[in-house]
Amino acid sequence: MPQNEHIELFQKRFGRRLDYYEKKRKKEAREPHKRSAVAKKLIGLKAKLYAKKRHSEKVTMKKTIQQHSERSNKHKVEEDAQPGAIPAYLLDREQTSRAKVLSNTIKQKRKEKAGKWEVPLPKVRPVAEDEMFRVMRSGKRQKKTWKRMITKATFVGPGFTRKPPKYERFIRPSGLRFTKAHITHPELKCTFQLQILGVKKNPNGAMYSSLGVLTKGTVIEVNVSELGLVTPGGKVVWGKYAQITNNPENDGCVNGVLLV
Repeated sequence: MPQNEHIELFQKRFGRRLDYYEKKRKKEAREPHKRSAVAKKLIGLKAKLYAKKRHSEKVTMKKTIQQHSERSNKHKVEEDAQPGAIPAYLLDREQTSRAKVLSNTIKQKRKEKAGKWEVPLPKVRPVAEDEMFRVMRSGKRQKKTWKRMITKATFVGPGFTRKPPKYERFIRPSGLRFTKAHITHPELKCTFQLQILGVKKNPNGAMYSSLGVLTKGTVIEVNVSELGLVTPGGKVVWGKYAQITNNPENDGCVNGVLLV
């Protein structure tokens, strides 16, 4: 534990105050009232900016909720006529059942937007920043420490060119760059060597996704055109998502399972 973190140390040893969680709950409950009070008092440009910010927050929240919930509707049950007479008061009553109305392709697209998939590894060990990056010293007397070298396997696109050393903050060693992955199809029980198209989501954070870091549990996009998969409309599927199931920096290759 770093020096001078006395509060954290005290909490570890003796726990929190007895009313801590109650006070925290009440504080969170007061938050919307405080926000509205601030919104009422603001005038002019500050009010406009605040309203715009709140509006964008609400829009993103509603979109996320909408994407995560799958819409269902009621429809008539297609049943054969039951033997025997039906009472008069039941003749005009239609039986209904709730059913999901979204097609598989639309469901998949919505899940992709919301960032949730049915993955073989739902939970993975988080990777610490010290483990992911190594501090690179630079400058005339090796005093500058703003550069970082990525110690994990990475993916960079075919048209990638490095920045000049003066501006390059994150260094991705060429020995740890991968362009192909061994992907297993869960239904066919076959493994194919496929081209990696991009890194969709790294479970450790958005920064690692943008840097193209390949760790265990990362969702990548692979080129499945040679597998001959087609959509219900008859079009050839070009890219599909897969999850990495090994530690590429230890094994020297990328293994994964296709998300179908």
